Amino acid sequence: MKVKDAMHRGATWFAPDTNIREIARAMRDEDIGAVPIGENDRLVGMVTDRDIVCHGLADGRDIDMMTARDVMSGPILYCRTEEDLEDAAHFMEIKGVRRLPVIDSNKRMVGMLSMGDIAAFATRNTSGEMMEAVTAHHA
Repeated sequence: MKVKDAMHRGATWFAPDTNIREIARAMRDEDIGAVPIGENDRLVGMVTDRDIVCHGLADGRDIDMMTARDVMSGPILYCRTEEDLEDAAHFMEIKGVRRLPVIDSNKRMVGMLSMGDIAAFATRNTSGEMMEAVTAHHA
């Protein structure tokens, strides 16, 4: 199976000069823990809820003065749509991340892959295989 089979399509992008409070609200409202940061149609970083806390609030910085550029993490990690899902999951495990932006062959971000997406896909796939087995057995 490929990454494109499990990823969720699309993602909310933010510019590097976006205020952290705006990003934090979007994370809360959309129930997401990381957002891609883009500039000139290119992925330039990610901001996670942990980045906001550890690189901003914990240092006593004024949230109203902070932008995505102030807290975004690097290097940029990503996977490709045509990559094997198992390889992407292994990469996430090695790098200790729970989400990856997904880029296509044109180097455009087309979605996000999370550990939850992988688990949901595995569950759906296993359920489908079980249904086929049960149906074939009773036919």
